[in-house]
Amino acid sequence: MEELPWCAQCAGLAFLGLSLCVVALGAVLLLARRWPWCSCHVCRSYLTGSWARDFTNLGDWYAHLLRDSPTGTVTVHVLGCTVTANPANVEHMLRTRFDNYPKGKPFAAVLGDLLGGGIFNVDGDAWRHQRKMASLELGSVAVRSYAYGIVAGEVEARLLPVLADAADNAKVLDLQDVFRRFAFDTICKISFGLDPGCLELDMPMSKLAAAFDAASRLSAMRGAASSPLVWKAKRLLNVGSERELSKSIRLVDELAAAMIRQRRKLGVAGSHDLLSRFMASEAHGAGAVDDKYLRDIVVSFLLAGRDTVASALTTIFMLLSKNPEVAAAMRAEDAARETTATSRTTYEHLKSLSYTHAVLYENMRMFPPVQFDSKFCAAADVLPDGTYVSASERVMYHPYAMGRMPRIWGADYDKFRPERWLTGAGGTFAPESLYRYPVFQAGLRVCLGKELAVMEMKAVSVAVVRMFDVEVVGENGAGAGAPRFAPGLTASISGGLPVRVRRV
Repeated sequence: MEELPWCAQCAGLAFLGLSLCVVALGAVLLLARRWPWCSCHVCRSYLTGSWARDFTNLGDWYAHLLRDSPTGTVTVHVLGCTVTANPANVEHMLRTRFDNYPKGKPFAAVLGDLLGGGIFNVDGDAWRHQRKMASLELGSVAVRSYAYGIVAGEVEARLLPVLADAADNAKVLDLQDVFRRFAFDTICKISFGLDPGCLELDMPMSKLAAAFDAASRLSAMRGAASSPLVWKAKRLLNVGSERELSKSIRLVDELAAAMIRQRRKLGVAGSHDLLSRFMASEAHGAGAVDDKYLRDIVVSFLLAGRDTVASALTTIFMLLSKNPEVAAAMRAEDAARETTATSRTTYEHLKSLSYTHAVLYENMRMFPPVQFDSKFCAAADVLPDGTYVSASERVMYHPYAMGRMPRIWGADYDKFRPERWLTGAGGTFAPESLYRYPVFQAGLRVCLGKELAVMEMKAVSVAVVRMFDVEVVGENGAGAGAPRFAPGLTASISGGLPVRVRRV
């Protein structure tokens, strides 16, 4: 092998030396800013990981801290972060002082490589423009009807046959994987008019789904780092998790570009999928649409429509396995409504199922698909509970912990009790304030796809419960405690959810 020229060797050594200096500087700054100067028990527990001795998940530890706090708020100094489960604070951030609590540049930097300039990663005019566009499309009757037709078709043609095959052949299924495949096929059809076919009986792998999973997981690891200098140094050196993230995002970019090219080739006129409607609306208003902008929309749709729905469906059936009387009540409600003129498969029939609706909401109270959300305080502020927040400080509201607060839900907060959502003799569903239940966010950033997501969860839950009993096996079975969640932007159970399926 030919030896490199002397100048190239020197340049390589200089780059290596500079890189090592950056890493060393990052470590020194981290130590100087964060540790050991704060010796409070919260920061020590976080840094040493000692919280894991008593709690299954980091979210359970936060819930414990927030229950013990008189204000429902704690500060983790080593993260420069205030964490709250106080509804008054949530309303202050998401409504009263909305402009003072943007996503912020630190958040945008963490997820920027994956989400780009998509609606979940921007503030100001860019966010307002995308939200206006999304609101017009997601609020249309045509889109809702189109989406429901796709969901109902996927349930009948793919999901139920997969479960029937498992029941008839005594197979153990990873239900979390099944729901992720179902949700991926569904969101791709609704959003892009394309069918990846992930939930065929032979369970084919999707390169886009696998790359998106890896990118989401590794992006979440950035947010968990004790300092952004850690992941930025790794990205500079292109090593470890940042090297893997770069590869995953490159593949997501390539596949999203291919999807956009195919959509352009097929044409957008007369198409009902969301990408086509966005392309047509933007082109009508301002000429050619930038492919980078469309790429960011594609990724945002995937994040919103796939992972959250799959997460909620997974925990619903985990809870139904532990509470068979709830599944029986859902089945009875469905059968009772069948005696009316309403067909079991219509959108109107699903809307009439109040108890099932309560089951979905109670599930997400206990296991929200997005367990926490962060904002950054633009100008120094005082929260309603008296907590001082300095400028540029991260403020996190925690739906997972809020679902475990007795001051919000009463002494039985740890019980799965759908009846808490019903009122009156007929058992009418009574929604809670979104600031007490910010599973779909609240205020100006409230989830625009909420109704579509609930419809999809309801359609799946009703269809599956009508035909099957699902029994969770393994460590998350009937006698298990809290499931262990894997790191990620949305909640997913570590190791999946193995189940046995039996016909009713």
